[in-house]
Amino acid sequence: MAMNWDAALSTAQKLTAQWPANEPGGVIIGFDADGIRLQTASGVESLATHKPFSADSVVRYASVTKHVFVSMVLKHADKISLDDPLGKHLPELKKPLSEVTVGRALDMSGGLPDTRECLTLLGLSIYTETHNDRLMDFHATMERLNFDAGTQVSYSNTGYRLVEVALERLGLRFDDYLQSEIVSMLDVQLKAPDVWNDPVDGLVPGYWHDGKKWQLSSAGLYISAAGSLTGSGTALATWAHALMCGKGQLSGVIEKISEPRKMADGRLSAYGLGFVASELDGLKLVGHGGSHPGYKSTVLICPEHQCGFVVVANRDDANGAKMAQAAMAALTGRNLPQAGSTIPDGFYLTEAGHHWVEMKGGNVTYIDNEDALYDEGDGWFSSRSATSPILLRWTGEVLEGELGHAPRVLYPVAPKPAGNELDGSWKSVYGAAFEIVNGTVIMGVGPVQQTMAITDLGNGRYLFTLHDGPWVKRVCINRLSDNRVELVLNRSRMLEYTR
Repeated sequence: MAMNWDAALSTAQKLTAQWPANEPGGVIIGFDADGIRLQTASGVESLATHKPFSADSVVRYASVTKHVFVSMVLKHADKISLDDPLGKHLPELKKPLSEVTVGRALDMSGGLPDTRECLTLLGLSIYTETHNDRLMDFHATMERLNFDAGTQVSYSNTGYRLVEVALERLGLRFDDYLQSEIVSMLDVQLKAPDVWNDPVDGLVPGYWHDGKKWQLSSAGLYISAAGSLTGSGTALATWAHALMCGKGQLSGVIEKISEPRKMADGRLSAYGLGFVASELDGLKLVGHGGSHPGYKSTVLICPEHQCGFVVVANRDDANGAKMAQAAMAALTGRNLPQAGSTIPDGFYLTEAGHHWVEMKGGNVTYIDNEDALYDEGDGWFSSRSATSPILLRWTGEVLEGELGHAPRVLYPVAPKPAGNELDGSWKSVYGAAFEIVNGTVIMGVGPVQQTMAITDLGNGRYLFTLHDGPWVKRVCINRLSDNRVELVLNRSRMLEYTR
């Protein structure tokens, strides 16, 4: 198939031109088997220096880190197997977390509660500093998964955090692997800092917009191999090229990390081991995106035709996945999918449990995670997302289909302001607490206290909206009994409070 690199460059230039020259920016880089074929950047790498963003600007790759870390896991298969239960290497974990295998921890089917969203549900800000050993102590107290391992797919960073700790206890550190195996082979700068404040040579600031002005990003969470990698667009493209071509020790790795994984019932999931499989107008692609406060990144590769794109940016509103897809479509002469659905707008709930959906403008939000929907015919609409697989249709009475590969039936509901049935003081075993007074949640103390109105979705399910820096989270209160509730976000579905 002929590749139209002129069309790809034109598309990439139009996309980066959306980033004004006096705002944070980013770069799109295209490559084939022979190396880098195009690069186009716009915006600045710092609002302090106003230096233009370039392919050499160093950023945080965020979750694009995952597949690089998996290449390390695969290299040490003699010491840690994908079939090993986590408890074999982390004996302090309790059941059922200890029984989740390394493979399921890495392929998003393990049901492991996401660390960051757990902290959010305990009232801890994105800016609150946390340390690795204390986070391990925290996970060692857990006695619930988000769901039974292997029964669903739902994104969580915790599996990567736990497997990294397991490797460290075997004397294997991720950054040591990067420097000795990857940096030395590719002659690029890559670094995996432990925390946000660790110095990284050349690292540019990340930014988010608060509606009035740009703000510097930061985060307190111990980062882990779920998203610690830093480097430039050029370094990421060099890595992606080497991975695509199977250079040196990377021979066969791209096939292993992007191969569909089996669920407990034998069905296949498109989320592999840090890479996801997707299609563009029949063209098979693999890759992954990344998002940290103030940073966005994407790797997208077509193994069959040996070409790919990377996008990195230091602005929170960049959509690297759509940009890479658009550039790939222009390069290969494929049509971009048109999103939209005919499912009526509104809220929908399962008969019991925390599964809520909002349809709005053709998009779907499932437990506070929003996705576009695409028409699959016969009334069915799909998210076409390996990280958030959704397949739904409206029967005229109910929504039916699958959420995270699990079968669901959801009923339309009419939200209303909450009454006083939840009023009282609620506490968790971790010492976190909040008050509910006259249908409003009061969380936090002093100047960081938030008062948030509660919406009643019906039958013991409620929503309230929490603001935390660049994040806006809609938290579900699922009433388990009169004096027991769980607070639920998409990646954390098991934190309980009692009245």
